[in-house]
Amino acid sequence: MSTEEHSSTPPVRIRMHIDGQWREAEQTHDVRDPYRGDVIALAPISSLQDGEDALESARRAKTAMAALPGHERARLLHRAADLVAARTEQIGRTMARETGKALRDSIVETQRAAELIHLCAEEAVRIQGEHIPMDASTIGAGKIAMLMRYPVGVVTAITPFNGPISLSAHKLGPALAAGNALVLKPSPKAPLCVHQLVETVLEAGFPAGAINTVYGDIVGPRIVSDPRVDFVSFTGSIRVGKLIRDAVGMKRVALELGGVGPTFVHHDADIAAAAKACARNGVALAGQSCVSVQNVYVHKRMHDRFVDAVLQEVDAIRFGDPLDMATEVGTLIDEEAAIRVEGMVAEAVEAGACALRAAKRRGAQLGATVLSQVNPNMRVVSDEIFGPAFSIQPYEDIAPLFAAISESAYGLQCGIYTNSLDLALSAIRTIRTGGVIVNGTSRWRSDQMPYGGVKDSGIGREGPKFSIRDMTEERLFVLN
Repeated sequence: MSTEEHSSTPPVRIRMHIDGQWREAEQTHDVRDPYRGDVIALAPISSLQDGEDALESARRAKTAMAALPGHERARLLHRAADLVAARTEQIGRTMARETGKALRDSIVETQRAAELIHLCAEEAVRIQGEHIPMDASTIGAGKIAMLMRYPVGVVTAITPFNGPISLSAHKLGPALAAGNALVLKPSPKAPLCVHQLVETVLEAGFPAGAINTVYGDIVGPRIVSDPRVDFVSFTGSIRVGKLIRDAVGMKRVALELGGVGPTFVHHDADIAAAAKACARNGVALAGQSCVSVQNVYVHKRMHDRFVDAVLQEVDAIRFGDPLDMATEVGTLIDEEAAIRVEGMVAEAVEAGACALRAAKRRGAQLGATVLSQVNPNMRVVSDEIFGPAFSIQPYEDIAPLFAAISESAYGLQCGIYTNSLDLALSAIRTIRTGGVIVNGTSRWRSDQMPYGGVKDSGIGREGPKFSIRDMTEERLFVLN
């Protein structure tokens, strides 16, 4: 489809889904293509009454969902996954239009979401507790005890714009697999592709009220703090994550928050492989990933060679129209985000950093920035950039860097390139972080793994098995 055809397509009016029915919102806001600037959707701004109705719908539906046997939940999820796979191009193209993500990445994200929902279906029949050996004590001898798992009831899920389909699937799939009802609130900046995902999943035939969608910021606090909600799953900023943590009271939560993407390249590493991976994962998705490579620490013995290889790789990355399959990196989510990243880089340069590469901004599009001569006090080092910019810093002694990361506020994932098993084990044992990726960057993730952070980077683990564990509760059964 040409640019002209896209521009002439009328915007899609998104509807909420509440209690098995589609509902129009009284108010909407424009969703714009960040590359072309045209309005592609009218997104609902849900009212407090919409939020109330969604919560009550989920409360009523939780009984029907809990009563579905595991094999039936698995069947519905497998069907949903097949339907999502069949609509990969449609959903992926919508994502590319509303977020500016390169179409090739949007399609892969949708394909992975379908695979993820299949994984959730498989876990639906593996939810199990354990036998407790009561004869280990005098008072327990002769008793039989089992720890069993049951759905929590109502799950609220709030998803961001940067991985709208993947992260919605990471919440929707486990919630349904565990036998819960769901209230889902997508990002106001990426609502249309999530709406299409929900439309598709609903066709599988889940009970009315099992999946409810609301939109906008008005209902956010209500669907988090309401006593009918039993579990809150949120992916987004640290600031909002802390607000949610303060608002939930005694509810359990899963918070997937930010990071500063530390990745080490030791002197015994495969420099060519490390340089390519760091360059690509520093700018992929326009750097809008909480685990994007942001701070690369390179042993000084290999520093200059590594920098040359990174710059060569960065220069080969194709930025451009997100809908062009030749494009490898599209835009940031909007021009405001690009201006913010541009400002952080300018601030660092003014403070003494050297921009080895610094592309000019065009609207929401920003090319790759590679910085050197930075220091820990610069925001491009200490704060999450969330844009296509990263720094390269030499080191001689790696232990103080491991300690600094452990003592910092962030702890999501880090990567380390080395052929030394001793150093890899030292990183795993020493760095206080959610994950250490050996011979990979901080950005590596497979959807079945237990992904998550510590400290300000979050609480809980995401991945079908691990999310389902969080979205169920333990109940002790003792037979006298």
